[in-house]
Amino acid sequence: MLPFLAEHFLNAVWGPFRLLQSHLILILIGACSCTLLTWLLLPRLWDHLPHDRGKNFVAGSEKAKGKPTGAGFITTLIFLVCIFFTMPFFAEYAIIGLCLFAIMMTGYLDDRSSADWGQLKKGLLDLAISAVAAWTVGYWQSQIAETPSPTLWLPFFKGSLPGGAFLVPMWLYVIVGTALLWIMINVVNCSDGVDGVAGSLALYGLVGMGVFLYGVMGHEGITSYLLLPHLENGASWATCIFTAAGGLCAYLWYNAQPSQVLMGDAGSRFYGLLLGLAVLVSGNPFMFLVAAPILFVNGGAGLIKLILLRTLKKLGYDTRPPLSITVKPIHPENFATDEEAAKQCLFVRFLHRYRFPVHDHCRKNLGWSDPQVLIRFMLLQTAIMPLVIILIIKLR
Repeated sequence: MLPFLAEHFLNAVWGPFRLLQSHLILILIGACSCTLLTWLLLPRLWDHLPHDRGKNFVAGSEKAKGKPTGAGFITTLIFLVCIFFTMPFFAEYAIIGLCLFAIMMTGYLDDRSSADWGQLKKGLLDLAISAVAAWTVGYWQSQIAETPSPTLWLPFFKGSLPGGAFLVPMWLYVIVGTALLWIMINVVNCSDGVDGVAGSLALYGLVGMGVFLYGVMGHEGITSYLLLPHLENGASWATCIFTAAGGLCAYLWYNAQPSQVLMGDAGSRFYGLLLGLAVLVSGNPFMFLVAAPILFVNGGAGLIKLILLRTLKKLGYDTRPPLSITVKPIHPENFATDEEAAKQCLFVRFLHRYRFPVHDHCRKNLGWSDPQVLIRFMLLQTAIMPLVIILIIKLR
């Protein structure tokens, strides 16, 4: 909205309004307005949110029980209003905005529901939204680059296109992009269990990808020096990402331990999809190792464990978790007694020895406090992000 007004109307009234066409100014307006609005409105609205019901199988969940959850509903709506004013209006941006809203609503409706939606239902909804978003990005990027199909660039290898990119068939791009977005949605969702952890790590990833898209891929001279493909709309995507980061900062103000409000599935799914989109737009799917290395390990390891256990269960093995690892189970028949657990196959017992997400293992098995989990995870991500980006870019 503002770029359009500055170009067609405001310059005629007063020359300095042309600054509203500057991407840096738009980033500042978007980030600051989203931060301020979220900081002001969130505490005034969170009493209308659903309240956390607690999870009997999660250690420490009693601390969250009764707190307002689903804050992602409020932060997402504020974000969408802010980017409406700071970004140019194109149909592709509108579709991406609808995908972000849709993924937030799936989480919010689940937060409000008295009965859990179930992993299959949520997984299929995530998959459908991810596929639409991946196709939109692929089609859009190919139109901007004027190529017959989308392009990707990879670490250690160079293609024949400018910046060492490769042409990728649309069907393959959509499959890879859908898988990437689906994984990012779920690893952020799985990491939401300790005050500040999912939000802080997602904030790191958003800021890192925003800087990369604006300062590296959006800058023709830098991409030429680094032998990377130039991303013509990188600055516009950076505006979107930094705006969301501003709202996340305001949320973390109230989510710092002891938290007053929780993002819920509404927030974790939204930020997961946005992080995945930032990686997909960069043109290199391996950039997820820069955007979310600890989130991927923390939440992704749990997804791998779940897949392995379900596969073993279909093969006829007893995969029930030991009763001793849970807290006041609602259905104790779904857990194995100590005698039954001792008879399970060695690999199942090995999987149950480690709690997932990893932050639960650190708290329960290693004795870390919640602040220790937060600070140590942040330190690890701080160390890993620059190392990985050097490996991906410079060694290429």
